[in-house]
Amino acid sequence: MGLFSFLKSAGAKLLGNKAAENDAKVVTPAADASMEALKEANNKNRAAALASQVVSHGILVENLDIVVDDDAATVYGQVETTSAKEKVILIVGNTEGIATVDDRISVIAPEPEATFYTVQKGDSLSKIAKEHYGDMMKYPVIFEANKPMLTSPDLIYPGQVLRIPAL
Repeated sequence: MGLFSFLKSAGAKLLGNKAAENDAKVVTPAADASMEALKEANNKNRAAALASQVVSHGILVENLDIVVDDDAATVYGQVETTSAKEKVILIVGNTEGIATVDDRISVIAPEPEATFYTVQKGDSLSKIAKEHYGDMMKYPVIFEANKPMLTSPDLIYPGQVLRIPAL
């Protein structure tokens, strides 16, 4: 699929902030090296937290590896279906502090790709279903396509990116 953009300020507050990186007042070669080491350690911790989040949603990814560089995440691994791949991208991208996800996941049994939709203020799953399918009562299709990230059809927020599967 490629590179996906997300709202950096929207999403689950999983990764915390990076204020510690910006606290250094004196920039000397030693301080600069120390800041780089801190930044690298922070990115590794954030990558581990994202991987843990993917696993906690029950999505099986063989050889899962996530690399974080500031607000960009690159995801590697192999999954059974395109649906699982898209869910991994959404779990990572719908995390506060992540602006882009570079998809390097391979799929064993490819299927048609879903459309990604960014939730706007005032949206509901039924409104989104009406827009994409012409029938507001098809909102359960969208809800099911976004499980386990969504736990209730009423709990969506502006900036969140959802999968809209083809019918």
